Amino acid sequence: MGGLFGTDGVRGLANRDLTAEIALDLSVAAAHVLGEVGVFAGHRPKAVVGRDTRASGEFLEAAVVAGLASAGVDVILVGVVPTPTVAYLTAALGADLGVMLSASHNPMPDNGIKFFNRGGVKLDDEIEDAIEARLREPWDRPIGDQVGRIRVDFGAVAAYEQHLLDTLPNNLAGLKIVVDCANGAAFVIAPEVLRRAGAEVIAIHAAPDGLNINDGCGSTHLEGLAAAVLEHGADAGIAHDGDADRCLAIDENGELVDGDHILAILAMSMRAAGRLAENTVVSTVMANLGFKIAMQEAGILVVETGVGDRYVLEEMRAKGYLLGGEQSGHIVMADFATTGDGLLTALHLLARVAQTGKSLGQLASSVTKLPQVLINVSGVDRSRLAGCTEVDMAVDQAASILGERGRILLRPSGTEPVIRVMVEAPTLDQAQSISESIAAVVRGALREH
Repeated sequence: MGGLFGTDGVRGLANRDLTAEIALDLSVAAAHVLGEVGVFAGHRPKAVVGRDTRASGEFLEAAVVAGLASAGVDVILVGVVPTPTVAYLTAALGADLGVMLSASHNPMPDNGIKFFNRGGVKLDDEIEDAIEARLREPWDRPIGDQVGRIRVDFGAVAAYEQHLLDTLPNNLAGLKIVVDCANGAAFVIAPEVLRRAGAEVIAIHAAPDGLNINDGCGSTHLEGLAAAVLEHGADAGIAHDGDADRCLAIDENGELVDGDHILAILAMSMRAAGRLAENTVVSTVMANLGFKIAMQEAGILVVETGVGDRYVLEEMRAKGYLLGGEQSGHIVMADFATTGDGLLTALHLLARVAQTGKSLGQLASSVTKLPQVLINVSGVDRSRLAGCTEVDMAVDQAASILGERGRILLRPSGTEPVIRVMVEAPTLDQAQSISESIAAVVRGALREH
């Protein structure tokens, strides 16, 4: 993978790292590369473009649209929508590519560009590398009637809403739900879909002004949602991030229901309905050991991948699995979506509550989470982690103490210059003590000179 694309598109500080010029050039290069690999073969190309509520999305959207149209691509503008909406509409409208402008859960000053291939699937690493390699190359510009045309279709999102509702096995009648929209892309559609599904809905942080996305709210700031659930006597709270590809929840007692809990609840629901392909769920190495124990007790197989929803998706596509996700709330239900979809996840989680008559807290109790401590160690040479005898000995010694009652994971971060030390143990004190001990060894053995 080149230097511009990360694990989920191109992301950075808007108008500094991610400029209008880069957005335009990326769009032109994407049109050229996808055309050459056959996506556009035999017809005039078409793209779906959406964005979240960030102020910078306005000028970046204009740049993307200009780049695509100048390269001969017809553009359908769908406005402020969640990322999974663009993925769905790319497939539903027969578009050749989709473009979403969002930095997900990042702070407002950031923004990003995510591309989807025909069918609404994320681009492979090889295609991303090819797009990056073609930036600013000389090209033969179309003229006259060969330039792309632009049309606005804000009504297209209705098809996505109906698709979500059509996936439900039962309605949500009788449930009172608080939904935190993060002042982001789901500020209209999330409350609307929950109401149409039959729930009583209280929406919070649903008044975006272009500047307040993810600002003390949404899936990375759950305190306000927990308080609102208790205040309103709600059955559950749902939290999305800025582009609504994540879903975390709060139960009736104000307690967190994270991605591990949600994945377990959905896995058991799908197995009960005979829909869990290969009786298997896909998670990452960061999933809590309590999740794996719960799945083992339920007779459900767990396949692990590296950290990142793209790796979960790759494993699911390769083996035909239908359910996977991360502790952070990225959940992929592959029989209904091509990517993580926070609204879809919320609907099916709540449908399980309504269907069983059990509270969300009762359902989540199937997973007993082990205390987990994560320490980020900076100022070290990450390349020397593999094969460092001193670190290996410290890990082996701690692992012998924990046995099967805990685990240790060390890995270089893919997004920050740190080594992550994660320890799970029967008690928080033990997890804290072991993680600090190993982190100290890592600092001493791998200190940058």
